[in-house]
Amino acid sequence: MEFRVWAPRASSLQLRVLDGPVVDMERSDDGYFTGHAPVGPGARYFFRFSDGRERPDPRSLFQPLGVHGPSEVVDLAAIAPRTQPARVPLEKLVFCEIHLGTFTPEGTADAAARFMPELASALYTAVEVMPVAAFAGDRGWGYDGVAPYAAHAAYGGPAGLARLVDAAHEAGLSAFLDVVYNHLGPEGNYLGEFGPYFTSKHKTPWGDAIDFSLRPVRDYFIENALRWVTWFDGLRLDAVHGIVDDSPKHILQEIAEAVHARGKLVIAESDLNDPRLIDEYGLDASWADDLHHTLHVALTGEHQGYYADFQDPLPKMAHAIERGWFYEGAFKPSFQRPHGIPAAHLPGRRFVVCAQNHDQIGNRANGERLISLVGPDAARVAAAVVALQPALPLFFQGEEWGAREPFQYFTSHGDHDLAESVRKGRREEFKEFAWQGEVPDPQSPETFRRSKIDRSRKDPSMLAWHQALLELRRRFHDDSRSSVQASVQGKVLLMQRGKILLVASFGDGPFAVRMPEGNFRVLLDSGQSEQSMGILRGRSKHAIVLERA
Repeated sequence: MEFRVWAPRASSLQLRVLDGPVVDMERSDDGYFTGHAPVGPGARYFFRFSDGRERPDPRSLFQPLGVHGPSEVVDLAAIAPRTQPARVPLEKLVFCEIHLGTFTPEGTADAAARFMPELASALYTAVEVMPVAAFAGDRGWGYDGVAPYAAHAAYGGPAGLARLVDAAHEAGLSAFLDVVYNHLGPEGNYLGEFGPYFTSKHKTPWGDAIDFSLRPVRDYFIENALRWVTWFDGLRLDAVHGIVDDSPKHILQEIAEAVHARGKLVIAESDLNDPRLIDEYGLDASWADDLHHTLHVALTGEHQGYYADFQDPLPKMAHAIERGWFYEGAFKPSFQRPHGIPAAHLPGRRFVVCAQNHDQIGNRANGERLISLVGPDAARVAAAVVALQPALPLFFQGEEWGAREPFQYFTSHGDHDLAESVRKGRREEFKEFAWQGEVPDPQSPETFRRSKIDRSRKDPSMLAWHQALLELRRRFHDDSRSSVQASVQGKVLLMQRGKILLVASFGDGPFAVRMPEGNFRVLLDSGQSEQSMGILRGRSKHAIVLERA
């Protein structure tokens, strides 16, 4: 078997197979080392530097003993998913975002696989799996991965992940994977010992940026994307605003071209409000957070931190629904500058929106879900807006049946100083928000356990509400911006798509609004409403869906 690694910073390199040979590797002029050993699947190995340091393979497919341990040889063809992709068209995607460690009591990919039919019955069309790249310890969100090619051992490794993809496809779901190409985690990150993967020329919130000016570094991440879309139907690229590349062709464009050549999709998470991600780089869609922020402020009244940018939220919400996002060049107070570029030329399928996701829940001090903050009536209103607007909806695990378990920030770093730094950082992060209570200890196993969803607490009425909304969404075929009109009357949002009208009250008391011209019948009602003489009346935190006769 051939082993190959890019290690221009090494003067020499050996391959050491546990309970096997030690092989001197041959160095080529371009910095690659190659060696051969008579081993097969299951063999474990290190790369040994001239000073005796032993490091796992930067392209390891499995780290069974953790990110500091040996890499294991995996026959991907032998364990690969056997099912055909669901091939859900971009415009039909409705995502359920899941975290493998908290989606089930067992916290594994195999356990999650059992619930793919449950997601399909809730009328989701895609499951989006939070990052699986191996990270330090057993517990974590996954965004501190250091072995991008390796499926995390605590989740069941690559074989378990392949079975999850099969289960999703068998249930008719597309399977998406969240990948992180803007940084690597701090513990177990050995890439810099092999080669100049990082550069001080550019900085990110995580330190030195990945150096995409170097061809081997670009290839490392492009080939990683291809490794995952061999199994998955698409990728979600984490925080692309943290990717810095001034090459003639941006790395995002190269990734998109490579993924599209496999017939798969690639979606970016971004806070840039920049349509060039789609128009120039060719990505299929971009996350659009403005709708979330307006929904959250309208329902909670919070105004701290970045929520200060979304005061008087309902007009901003209507703007975001009609045009993709609110900030399309307007002055943004928290940035102290204009922010965003107009994107109203793009159809809804080019945006992903939500009322909740792992970040917006977990980046609160106590990780409270929306339903815990404002109650089920308000959660139904938020669900109706997200489900029926033109962009691609995303819901967070258990949201469809009213899960109340928090999603808190948890880690299991082995480095004591790093763990203490994370604890301190979390406390500092929330000072401007003035949230009440002690910030949960990220390193505590209890913080992780509290974040597991509990299916014994399902609210059947909430599930029925979500199913009815998503069934109704399937009637929409036009997702152009001209297909939706949104307006505001007091604390009530009116959103019309074709014959369907959503009336959503964000106020704390009864309301009365003027209806558009025509006769409307009620399709869905989260409370009790009355119509007479063109006036619709309802109550606090109330959503009514009507159809024009």
